[in-house]
Amino acid sequence: MDNNYIDQACKQFRTLLEQQLERSARMDHAAKDFSAQKQVVIGLIDGDGIGPIIMREAKRVLEALLKEEITAGAIVLKPIEGLTIENRLALGQSVPEDVLAAIKTCDVLLKGPTTTPKGGTMESANVTLRRELDLYANVRPVSVPELGIDWIFFRENTEGEYVLGSRGIEVPDTLAMDFKVTTVPGTRRIARTAFEYAKNNGKTKVAIVTKANIMKKTDGLFSALCHEVAAEYPDIQAEDWYIDIMAANLVNPDIRGRFQVFVLPNLYGDIITDEAAQIQGGVGTAGSANTGDRYAMFEAIHGSAPRLIEEGLGDYANPSSIFKATELLLRHIARGAAADKLAKALEICGQTEKKVVVTGDRTVATCAAYGDYVLETLAGL
Repeated sequence: MDNNYIDQACKQFRTLLEQQLERSARMDHAAKDFSAQKQVVIGLIDGDGIGPIIMREAKRVLEALLKEEITAGAIVLKPIEGLTIENRLALGQSVPEDVLAAIKTCDVLLKGPTTTPKGGTMESANVTLRRELDLYANVRPVSVPELGIDWIFFRENTEGEYVLGSRGIEVPDTLAMDFKVTTVPGTRRIARTAFEYAKNNGKTKVAIVTKANIMKKTDGLFSALCHEVAAEYPDIQAEDWYIDIMAANLVNPDIRGRFQVFVLPNLYGDIITDEAAQIQGGVGTAGSANTGDRYAMFEAIHGSAPRLIEEGLGDYANPSSIFKATELLLRHIARGAAADKLAKALEICGQTEKKVVVTGDRTVATCAAYGDYVLETLAGL
């Protein structure tokens, strides 16, 4: 064994450790109060593949719901260019510096899916944005009333395996090693976000989902800190679950109706929320919120679906997820009435009157037709 690899790995790990300690020390900010803000800037990012197609419809919906405020200058819709796979690869940056600078002039983002290259070292644009904007809470609601399902997931968004997922160590032809990070302030703030939501929305149970029996340091710390926070909410029951059995429980009709609020580390949350969305009707039906104290990003939870583009079926992309993300954005910026109106329109179009039939990852109607249905329904509410 060449000791040079060990020396290099130790040096790299020291750098990573120092950076994570410094990051942990910065986690203390007051949350922005949008109800008191005179102007809110919403950045619109098209993304890749079907992203521009579904984002076009989301923009139409925002313009209809916020028409008066846009006219008055209280709401600004700001297009953000350059977060495409072509531009990112050309520059060798997951989020180009000029794009990030433009993003930081916004309060919130509505974002289409972005492609992550396979292999290499370029990390996901989402991972970069979550880190750079400190979007520590990924919030995904899933609702299937006829099955007794009303879930909301609070996934820690800036730590776990993802934060250093492209900065591991490799010894050629021998091994590769990645790192998992769990910090005390990072865990406490996601736990508090979940329990505050439960308290404010009449929920009585929070499921803490880890693999603490195996990942004793990281997941063990996550579980212990969640229970420390839970002690401040005596009316809410905190339950420990392991991620593997929870994955089974979500498809078990005898038990899944008991779950309400979930809090869990990054990787587990990424996987299990896609499972939950599939129960709802597919990943194309679920929206996603990524929130922090200063910024927030709302997006479709599915990928850029290059296959649809390649097959010439991009116009049949299902915009349900980005519409749901738009509803979450409206709630975040204290536009509850507009959010309620959109939620009602989506229920009518997709469930009550079933104006749009969803089949897998596309709609029978075109994406634009779905947008038309939603706008017509909004006009009648």
